Amino acid sequence: LRRSPGEVCFPGGKSEATDKDEIDTALREAKEEVGLQPEKVEVICRLVPGIDKMNHLVTPVVGFIEDTFQAIPNPDEVSDVFVVPLEYFVKPLNYKTLPYKTSSGYFRQIHCFIYDDHEHKMSFKIWGLTAHFAVFLALVIFGKRPTFEVDYDLDNLISSSENNLMNLYTSLYERK
Repeated sequence: LRRSPGEVCFPGGKSEATDKDEIDTALREAKEEVGLQPEKVEVICRLVPGIDKMNHLVTPVVGFIEDTFQAIPNPDEVSDVFVVPLEYFVKPLNYKTLPYKTSSGYFRQIHCFIYDDHEHKMSFKIWGLTAHFAVFLALVIFGKRPTFEVDYDLDNLISSSENNLMNLYTSLYERK
């Protein structure tokens, strides 16, 4: 890919005119990138959006799929597909934070996980918005404190996530 080659990410991309909403976009992109048929997904919800490094609003869509799903990666877009247990994002074996400066000059610490995939005999670096969404989903699902610091009020997870998004969004436009 032209943008972010070699980085770990969830299936996704820009909406197209034929997409009704973020869910349509997510299902279409998952089909294009890894061969996941939309009818095989039970969509559960959309999470609080995030802002990527190009200042695009990204809305994660969460769904259930059968554990028997076998990805068929599109070689033009995907080099590897791997599975990480969701609990890894609250109890990781290899975690650190990285300093990050957004394009608007806003400084923050971002999550960075190294996941050793024994099946593929490879290690994957999961960081940035991908890690942010994985951590948030793990916090919502498990409802327990992670082994590292997060920027959320864990007693008010959704509202603090919304506040974080609004603060980041505001900082982008204050600098313009």
